[in-house]
Amino acid sequence: MGVSRGCLLCVKVKMFVFNLIFWLGGCGVLGVGVWLAVTQGRFATLSFSFPSLSAAGLFMATGAIIMVVGFLGCLGAATEHRCLLLTFFLVLSTLFLLEVVGLLVFVTCRDKFDRYAQSNLKEGLKLYNTEGNLRLTNAWDHVQDQFRCCGVQNYTDWFEVYNGTRVPESCCLVHSPASTSCQADYTTWWKEPCYEKVKRWLGENISAMGIFAACIIVVQVLGIVFSMLMYCQVRRAEKYYN
Repeated sequence: MGVSRGCLLCVKVKMFVFNLIFWLGGCGVLGVGVWLAVTQGRFATLSFSFPSLSAAGLFMATGAIIMVVGFLGCLGAATEHRCLLLTFFLVLSTLFLLEVVGLLVFVTCRDKFDRYAQSNLKEGLKLYNTEGNLRLTNAWDHVQDQFRCCGVQNYTDWFEVYNGTRVPESCCLVHSPASTSCQADYTTWWKEPCYEKVKRWLGENISAMGIFAACIIVVQVLGIVFSMLMYCQVRRAEKYYN
């Protein structure tokens, strides 16, 4: 029984340290979300169907979930409570399965996702510079200015919004607040589409995103394994003492 107790203590320490790191990681992700909300508030959302969807909101929600799961794991490891360990195992396993399913759906339906995303963004253009949509307006101006692009698929997307051949000032190569002539002069507009430009930028940075995603998957798998090992060790110890 001394060997079994030693194994339990070893797994307990490893699981506690793992979940502490997991919890601290959640704090970091939450902190990034808060920082984005404070410093990049103007870059809120471009989505028509999901107006509350933003980078800052996603980071804060993800960080909060990681913190809760990490705390649950730390508590289960410290108290050796079977119910907490089982809950932690089920929650982490569910999250892992949802991520795998989401990834498979995204890979198999990538073309449909592209079409839906472009259609959704074009609908959002119609709300540009309208009452109650300041965040969306600022987000589009920020994207077009930073990525040097205009419209979703091309600059003609804005023609439906302005009922003519005019675009927002953020589409102009050189901003001139004192004059609006550039907004009606085709030669002074950015020609590249924003959707493809942002998609290209994401593709160029996919390696860093892939490493981050791989680290999350490894951490989750380790958490699932450690929680089940500790659950079995605690159950075995309880049977011995009973």
